[in-house]
Amino acid sequence: MSFTLTRDYVKRGELARRSGCNLETIRYYEDIKLMPEPARTEVGHRLYSTDDQRRLRFILRSRELGFSIDEIRSLLSMVDSGDYTCGEIHALTQEHLKSVSRKIADLKKLQRTLKAISDDCAAGDEPDCPIVETLISD
Repeated sequence: MSFTLTRDYVKRGELARRSGCNLETIRYYEDIKLMPEPARTEVGHRLYSTDDQRRLRFILRSRELGFSIDEIRSLLSMVDSGDYTCGEIHALTQEHLKSVSRKIADLKKLQRTLKAISDDCAAGDEPDCPIVETLISD
């Protein structure tokens, strides 16, 4: 199916510019089927509709919030089917929030450990470094 360029459709370069997204990222989202196969002009240029542009914004915003590709796929599947409840979306978001909270706890533990081993170091010219010793020891 061929389309002519109208103001409702944009080429991939324009979509990338508008969304702040790399061209290759858009192609990747098409390859993994998060984005649908776009319409094409008679000479084969990809054309993205307003719905395609909204979908890309949804994907990009979801990625900014740390949702995984699989989580985004689940969200989009629910949205695409139109057969979802706010409760289902909330449940998926709550699972993601738990994952983020675990990561934050792990990072705080990492921060405390790095601070502790850094505090033990005089940062001088001596060849013996307590940081290296901590990293080597069991």
